[in-house]
Amino acid sequence: MKIFQLLIVLLTGGLLIYGMEDLPGWGDPSSPPSIHVSPRYIEKTVEETGTPNMVTSVLADYRSYDTLGEATVIFTAGVACLLLLRKDAP
Repeated sequence: MKIFQLLIVLLTGGLLIYGMEDLPGWGDPSSPPSIHVSPRYIEKTVEETGTPNMVTSVLADYRSYDTLGEATVIFTAGVACLLLLRKDAP
């Protein structure tokens, strides 16, 4: 059974590494996010959101549900740690 589990882990890792070869390089200025998404945020952030800070406008206005989800996951993990590490745990 352990051989089968090891084989699944190695196969999954190999597929993930194989899939990474099609991704653009880190910081590549010709990648799709750098060509399409970033210029739109830079040009339209003040008129669409009214927020002069681009980072705040992206996190709070454009990606607010994503940020809320991340905060929920971190809060849930913190509560779980507190419940597991409390002194009067059974």
